[in-house]
Amino acid sequence: MTKTAPYKHLYLIDGSGYIFRAYFAIPPRNASDGTPTNATFGFSNMILKLLRESDADAVAVVFDKGKTSFRNDFYPDYKAHRPDPPEDLIPQFEMIREATRAFNLPCIQMENYEADDIIATYARKAAAAGIEVTIISSDKDLMQLVGDGIVMMDPMKNKPIGPEEVVEKFGVPPDKVVEVQALAGDSVDNIPGVPGIGVKTAAQLIEVYGDLETLLARAEEIKQPKRRQNLMEFAEQARLSRRLVTLMDDVPVEEDLADFAKREFDPEALRAFLERYEFRSILARLADQLGVGDQAETESPAGAAAGYELVTDIKALKRWVVEAEAEGLVAVDTETTGLDPMRAELVGISLSVAAGAACYIPVAHRQGAPDGELDLAGEGGGLVKGQIPRDKALKALKPLLEDPGVLKVGQNIKYDMLIFARHGIRVAPIDDTMLISYVIDGGAHGHGMDELAELHLGHETIKFKDVAGSGRSQVTFDLVPLDKALDYAAEDAEVTLRLHQALKPQLLAERLVTVYETLERPLVPVLTQMELTGIKVDRATLSRLSNDFAKRTAELEEEIHRLAGREFTIGSPKQLGEILFDELGLAAGKKTKSGAHATGADVLQFLAAQGHELPAKVLDWRQLTKLKSTYTDALQEQINPETGRVHTSYSQAVASTGRLSSNDPNLQNIPVRTEEGRKIRRAFVAETGTKLVSLDYSQIELRLAAHIAQVEPLRQAFLDGQDIHAITAAQVFDLPVEGMDPMVRRKAKAINFGIIYGISAFGLANQLGIPQAEAKAYIQAYFERYPGIRDYMERTKAACREQGFVTTLFGRKVHVPGIRDKNSARRSFSERAAINAPIQGSAADIIKRAMIRVPDALTKKRLKARMLLQVHDELMFEVPEAEVEATIALVKEVMEGACLPARELSVPLVVDAGVAETWAEAHRVVGLQRTQPG
Repeated sequence: MTKTAPYKHLYLIDGSGYIFRAYFAIPPRNASDGTPTNATFGFSNMILKLLRESDADAVAVVFDKGKTSFRNDFYPDYKAHRPDPPEDLIPQFEMIREATRAFNLPCIQMENYEADDIIATYARKAAAAGIEVTIISSDKDLMQLVGDGIVMMDPMKNKPIGPEEVVEKFGVPPDKVVEVQALAGDSVDNIPGVPGIGVKTAAQLIEVYGDLETLLARAEEIKQPKRRQNLMEFAEQARLSRRLVTLMDDVPVEEDLADFAKREFDPEALRAFLERYEFRSILARLADQLGVGDQAETESPAGAAAGYELVTDIKALKRWVVEAEAEGLVAVDTETTGLDPMRAELVGISLSVAAGAACYIPVAHRQGAPDGELDLAGEGGGLVKGQIPRDKALKALKPLLEDPGVLKVGQNIKYDMLIFARHGIRVAPIDDTMLISYVIDGGAHGHGMDELAELHLGHETIKFKDVAGSGRSQVTFDLVPLDKALDYAAEDAEVTLRLHQALKPQLLAERLVTVYETLERPLVPVLTQMELTGIKVDRATLSRLSNDFAKRTAELEEEIHRLAGREFTIGSPKQLGEILFDELGLAAGKKTKSGAHATGADVLQFLAAQGHELPAKVLDWRQLTKLKSTYTDALQEQINPETGRVHTSYSQAVASTGRLSSNDPNLQNIPVRTEEGRKIRRAFVAETGTKLVSLDYSQIELRLAAHIAQVEPLRQAFLDGQDIHAITAAQVFDLPVEGMDPMVRRKAKAINFGIIYGISAFGLANQLGIPQAEAKAYIQAYFERYPGIRDYMERTKAACREQGFVTTLFGRKVHVPGIRDKNSARRSFSERAAINAPIQGSAADIIKRAMIRVPDALTKKRLKARMLLQVHDELMFEVPEAEVEATIALVKEVMEGACLPARELSVPLVVDAGVAETWAEAHRVVGLQRTQPG
């Protein structure tokens, strides 16, 4: 008879799931006697976190006892194909059970029963007794238990799984999950199911027929012949599968529910366990409860603080280094005087080796007078007393930061790598929580630390303004008092570590390890080196252009005022609208929310196309003022005084498709379609004795569209090396290629590129300056000639609506949150994004693969070329004059073969090259022939 359970909320932990999550989350580590401990350490941390953060007043951990269960008695092949566990994990199975008992938690396992059956039994018993039950697991087999007081909690995403989430996963409510699983089967567990029926189809069938038996009894009604035949032929196999997936909820368990009430752990037992396996960081966090304060201080750098420690002497710093080396993993963050890593001064370094424990090492905090001025009378030229000199601190940290056996984890770690690189330290190997989040949820949300901490940890971080002030009173970090700096800086490292623990396992669960490990992570050191190198800019050229733009802007202002009949502020949309529509009486278009006339570029372009001179002049004026302010003036300020070069910063986690973005300055946005914009590229020059070499993919997105959408005429044209736009014009307008009017080819080019961006008839009409009906007819003719394109578009939109994301050729997920939006305009925009993302994203993946391979290829050939810039489909190099030809041949080979061995394309990749003294001339492919017209 079950005793009354003296608690309200029971946590049932799927211990077996925890084991594998811990093993893959923590890098290999061993105790001093060689015993592998990474999974045990990760498991202990996860249990400690759960005990601290949950509201459960009862907890039990349930494990699988062995490899077989009663299911193997009636189906010997059940789970027969599962691989053996990793060798270094096997000895840790018993150690993990030891950890469970050390934390004074029930350790439940039974011969002949799986952990899921035991969990099902206790969950049903507890729910029947009115106890709230949370199953800590993301195992889909346990989802059949959800409901009636039972929920699941996904420990990887820290998100609850209730009936709605089950429906999202299986397409049916929890009580129908076994019916769907019986039909769909499971290759991992070797559950046969019915051939040809997946989860989606199974859910549709169960929705119509209610349950498996009814479906099998009425299988003859199924319209699809093959599906009907399989349901009839494999009916017994489906029944067997249902028996295999149904959890037993009446296991003859021995422990009573009352035994699961939360208990305090025995300090001596837990301390002995942690010491035996040398888990010093956990000892430090539990120092007060275990009575090991003094010992932790001498043995572990985290010992003095079950929190944050200000490190002000070399002895304390070396203790942290030893602990990080023992852990094999350390979160690292830097504090500096600014956001530009090529100019900012290093102020301090933060380290964290375990959740709840971190340190801050100040190295260059200065004393500030009340008005914010530097107190030069202070010791060390204004430096605050009690800091480790920067050179000494970096000397102590350099072996750790360069140790190949210690993983350095950062949030946007490229910034920290640049700071350390300027001090002669090459940080490796690395993980980046920002990039891990980006790979998992690209397009779904932002990937900054504040947002990730709140989303995944439920933690609100200290904001920079809280320690440094805001607005005009904001100070640089070197003037922040040490006590405030400690909390802010140490938290950055500690939160980064916790995010790593929460996010890294999700890569495996979401099958995104390859995207992260082969595309994003290895690109970080490549970008770091590119940013360190920078590109030479001729200040005199920029100055001349600025003066020329200023003169011509002034002339345009006079002309615009003459045409308007009076002076007005050209940069004011309100005043411009009044001139154009109220005073000159031009046909008014749309209005802004405030009721003013809209005067955006699209409006002015439309008016200019009607032959109105004033809006055309305003467009010219806007272009010149933007070029002057954004480029010719700003670039002069951004030339680094030490290097004489401009060092752009590349962001990997901004564009949802995987494209890199460039900022401070943005070198990807310099206009190239106008002569004025191209002039700016003349200021980017080669160093003496070198040439600038540009290599860019020819029409890569069109090629990928032909491959992905399987458009045979386009694929064949690319295979034959033909002029793709002329071929399209011939197909769409039914014209011969020979002697084709260039304007007709231009229309085909606009359609080709427009289609892959989901262009509308309105957009194409605007672009070509033709009636909308004519543009619509062109698009219709295009789809008739290339039906594969339309099929691809519809197929992609449908898939995106169903799953919320699309994928690139290399498995990158691009989330499109607005695909189901009720607002038609937002939904249409998202549909266009979904259509383009697999194409643009695959192109971005390909050039990243090339960028990662190029440095090693150059090194092996002993070529001295330096990669300077990436502008979407183009790579720019600075190459010694004597090595130009060899470099082009090598890089071209790498870029054109970037897909292999991962993916074979049905169209060739073609790379064009250009060589010159300036970027403008190199971009024109000087002295080299393009493979085909652009």
